[in-house]
Amino acid sequence: MALDKPIAKFATVETWRSGLREQWGEEPEMAERLATIERFCAFTGKDPDTMIAECTREVESGKRIRIKGRREYSEKIAEFQAAEGGTAREQGKVGNLVRGFFIYNGIFMQAGLSG
Repeated sequence: MALDKPIAKFATVETWRSGLREQWGEEPEMAERLATIERFCAFTGKDPDTMIAECTREVESGKRIRIKGRREYSEKIAEFQAAEGGTAREQGKVGNLVRGFFIYNGIFMQAGLSG
């Protein structure tokens, strides 16, 4: 899947980068991080904004997490990190990086999340 604009131009990626700057005072290893998210997008066939939108729903009181969407992406992250190759530690780093993208966009994720 080819994205219709550069990965850094998606609103959810900008949210993620802003959160990293706030937490760390910089954007650590951003080229590697952006490349990983871009590979995850290709893996899922979805752009970053669509993935986050599929994990939320609007209700009267505001945005709520869609449990089904979160579970599906948690499973996709596990599949993606396994497909990335490398050592278990390298795979874990890739998975955690993608989980971090979801977390900074308000979607709680952890390794092995099933519900």
